[in-house]
Amino acid sequence: MGLASPKPNRSALHDDVAGVILAGGQNRRMGGTDKAFLTVDGRTVFERTLGLLQTCFPQVVVVSNRPQKYASFDVQVTSDEFVGQGPLAGIHAALGLIRHPHAFVVACDMPFLRVEPIAFLVGRVAAQDAIVPWWDGDIEPLHAVYAARLREPMGESLRRGARAIREFLPSIAVEYVAEAAMRQVAGAGESFRNVNTPEEAARFSVQVHF
Repeated sequence: MGLASPKPNRSALHDDVAGVILAGGQNRRMGGTDKAFLTVDGRTVFERTLGLLQTCFPQVVVVSNRPQKYASFDVQVTSDEFVGQGPLAGIHAALGLIRHPHAFVVACDMPFLRVEPIAFLVGRVAAQDAIVPWWDGDIEPLHAVYAARLREPMGESLRRGARAIREFLPSIAVEYVAEAAMRQVAGAGESFRNVNTPEEAARFSVQVHF
């Protein structure tokens, strides 16, 4: 479901990549406050993320099991087919809606996204199934690129009960981008700054509205 697609973005970073925003988290660590609607400098995290992705990609899709929250935005919205199965189900749902061979997928808890790390990752798109960066000693599967052809194997994994992206990644051809390489990219430190708790929000001047 959702509104009609916006006009194609002629300045897109990559014509073969769509943008995907996962906005389906339960926000337990934030006391139930929807992280998509935290604000930074007067704009919600969702508005900031959507605006950036719409300048980067010819199509942007939002995945949420509460699509009514996004009815006022000019963006396509879809919901999980495997409800309650976590981010893997969100990516699976998005891959069923995108019109492009790949998707850049980001979670809605990164208030300070920058275009440079996104451009760096999508610029590596070739024959990989996925491109996943490392940061702070761990992988960042929710700031990563996935091939649309993964929808069917993701669905098979979900039917078997797999919920975590980390469970799925070993079964596909992933290019893991070294942290050392990511640290050479302008804005990476900002882009990978997650805000998951009220304390983290206060530290980074993100406004929480209870």
